[in-house]
Amino acid sequence: MSKPMKIDFVSDVSCPWCVIGLRGLEAALARVGDLVQAEIHFQPFELNPDMPPGGQNIVEHIAQKYSSSPEQSAAARENIRARAAEVGFTMAMGDESRIYNTFDAHRLLHWAGLNRRQADLKRALFAAYFTNGQNPSDHEILVAAAQHAGLDGAAARDVLDAGLFADEVRTAERRWFEEGITAVPAVVINDRYLISGGQPPAAFEKALRSIAAETP
Repeated sequence: MSKPMKIDFVSDVSCPWCVIGLRGLEAALARVGDLVQAEIHFQPFELNPDMPPGGQNIVEHIAQKYSSSPEQSAAARENIRARAAEVGFTMAMGDESRIYNTFDAHRLLHWAGLNRRQADLKRALFAAYFTNGQNPSDHEILVAAAQHAGLDGAAARDVLDAGLFADEVRTAERRWFEEGITAVPAVVINDRYLISGGQPPAAFEKALRSIAAETP
């Protein structure tokens, strides 16, 4: 008998480990098949809410935030690239890549959720930023991603231009922070179980099977 699972995937568009975690979770769900009937909701989290327009060079940003040298930053990116490749995602970040503000992307994701296209938009935004090096705060990029996800481009532009769903995103961000989520990805299952970090498919599969066994 299939076990229903509500999965809140708390993440940011500019978080590389969130890509790895999502791909790992999706692979695990495919492995468990009919055992789990998953309903995934993407929840907002901003790694850099104060990032100004235009963003910041990734090497400079990592140095300021984590006191990492350029060599350490490059090594970390290579590790992330390799981990992403293991789950079939192309990560093309380099020394000239930039970190951007993602608030508008989260507003658009909220709207996409109302139209049952949230997962499609999330994947499109990850590809736009990490694979294609595009700016996820640029409204043209966001509209293109929405269209790629099967959403109406004109409606997406209206959402962005009108500032819609800003309050809803802020409320959700506060809620997850108050729940103790301070790093992403954070995968919360049935409002009870927390899986942290960009785990590989096997780790997610083990957790899903364990939770399913405990679910009435």
